[in-house]
Amino acid sequence: MTNTHIGLFRHGQTDWNINFLLQGVTDIPMNSTGVEQVRAAAKVLNRDDWDMILTSPLGRARDTAAIIAEELGFEDIQPHDLLIERSFGEAEGMAYEQWKSKFSNLDEIPGGESKSELVARSQLLLNDLISSHTGKRILAISHGALIRTVLALSSENQLPRDGERLGNASLNIVSHQEYLWTVTKYDLEPLSQ
Repeated sequence: MTNTHIGLFRHGQTDWNINFLLQGVTDIPMNSTGVEQVRAAAKVLNRDDWDMILTSPLGRARDTAAIIAEELGFEDIQPHDLLIERSFGEAEGMAYEQWKSKFSNLDEIPGGESKSELVARSQLLLNDLISSHTGKRILAISHGALIRTVLALSSENQLPRDGERLGNASLNIVSHQEYLWTVTKYDLEPLSQ
């Protein structure tokens, strides 16, 4: 049976990450630390481990993908809309305390994507990748909430554990074999030498 592997790489740091503001689909760029995180991670990645690079359409992910592609010698980066971050609607730009005082939970924010919608979209992403890229090793540049959800789906909700936060420029890998997704690499820390 042919295995399909998806490397879920979280974009480099932004100023909103530092201040713990909900970014969602607001197109916040990487800061200089984020660029350096991605450059360091790209030097650790092995070109032979990947067949293609897919990216969220948001700038921080596209810029991350461009740095990695240049380092690894990929000429083509394919945008994939299902890799976009969860929308937090009216709460985008708010700190935890702010949105918590205004809304009782993230599923009740006007204009936001609910957890169940994010789970459904993440499952659609996995289904799409397995049908269109069977047997490939895909490096997918994405975002914290989306990656957490894919990890949860692939681990039967065992990962990430409560309170664990995926670092910027971290790499996690999920693999598909014989109709089953599993987490084959789990790491919260930025990829570096």
